[in-house]
Amino acid sequence: MKPMKPMAPMKPMEPMKGSEPWWPEDLGKPATSGSQNGMRYAFFPEKHRLLIEQDGKTTTYDSGDHRIGGVSQQDGGTKSLTFSSQNGDVDLASLTKID
Repeated sequence: MKPMKPMAPMKPMEPMKGSEPWWPEDLGKPATSGSQNGMRYAFFPEKHRLLIEQDGKTTTYDSGDHRIGGVSQQDGGTKSLTFSSQNGDVDLASLTKID
C-alpha cells in the first residue's frame, strides 16, 4: 500500500457578495428594509417614500410624516400589510400610491 499524498492547501474563502439594491439609486440607502413571504420593502425617510416589491412589481408610496420601523403581514385572504411608525400602526392602504 502506497502512503497517501498530503492534501493540497485550501484556497482562502472569498467574501460573500451582498444582494444588489432593488430600489432606484436616487433614493439613497433605506433607513429600514426587509422581506417576508415573497414581499420586500424599503423605507426612505428623507424622501418620504416606502417601496414595496411583490410578485416582481415595485410600488412606491408617499409615507407622509411616518417613520417606518417594521412590518407585519396578515396572510388571511387579504394579505394586508401594516407598518409600525412613531404614530402607531400604519395600514399600507392608508398611504398614497405614487405609481
